[in-house]
Amino acid sequence: MFWIYERLADLIVYNLLNLQQGERLAEALHFFIYDTLKIFTLLFLVIFFMSLVRSYFPLERTRRIISRHKKLALPLSAFLGVLTPFCSCSAVPMFIGFVEAGIPLEATFTFLVASPTVNEMALGLLLSLFGLKVALLYIGLGIAVAVFSGYLIGKANPRSLIEDYVFQVQMGESEVKDISFKERLKLSLESVREIVGKVWIYILIAIGIGSFIHGYVPQDLIEKVAKASGIFGVPLAVVMGIPLYSNAAGVLPVIQPLIDKGVPIGTALAFMMSVTALSLPEFLILKQIMKVKLIAIFAGVVGTSIIVAGYIFNLVL
Repeated sequence: MFWIYERLADLIVYNLLNLQQGERLAEALHFFIYDTLKIFTLLFLVIFFMSLVRSYFPLERTRRIISRHKKLALPLSAFLGVLTPFCSCSAVPMFIGFVEAGIPLEATFTFLVASPTVNEMALGLLLSLFGLKVALLYIGLGIAVAVFSGYLIGKANPRSLIEDYVFQVQMGESEVKDISFKERLKLSLESVREIVGKVWIYILIAIGIGSFIHGYVPQDLIEKVAKASGIFGVPLAVVMGIPLYSNAAGVLPVIQPLIDKGVPIGTALAFMMSVTALSLPEFLILKQIMKVKLIAIFAGVVGTSIIVAGYIFNLVL
């Protein structure tokens, strides 16, 4: 599918710039040109498609669907969380709205984990960098992590660890407007423009760092570091990801060359899921509605689930 980008990178690096195959600069530049074209093409396509699907599931409608099907609340919450990604700043109103609608707390936490963990940018990048098998496994394990985490947190009976005002707020219901398919296409294009417009520079920086690693960092050095961490590589990667605040676009182009040079893919993906699902800024926002003990339970359960998912990735791939 992307052979034309490969040919274009060959033409620029080996013909126009007259660099030789095997040279470090040539390898890094070829990686940068090819991956930039491939990643942005797939990002455009995946974000457009996911935005089109998401236009049928605004947050208000998502809340109504889950509240009407409480027996299927956990898998529904995880599935709809994948379709309706939210940023950290949306966590508080989303959480209050779900509580007000009478949605069980385990389903609310399932949505809270699924939405940032599995998103369209990560899906597009995984598809472009590692193929369909890894992308599908990522969705499956992401949903499993969300359902398992929501179930365990719900069993801990966390109601007393949530601020009292959350159960007293009356947000009411807003009207969900039906729009035409043409309007949905227009909104999807606007979504592509908005998302890519915000992250393109970070993607280019990440691809640039990845290109440097691909061209200049010796493979045996990375293999030694990966071997030195041994079976503790996955939990170490999850702990390292928590203080960082980024999205998949800023992480995946960097970890791809690390995987190419010997880092296990499960370890790398556990790092990415930790960055997107367990960021410190999100914890600070959640502090407005949860007590510290519940945030610690949330981080412990989600972190442990991501570690298990990372080990499964390493076993399967």
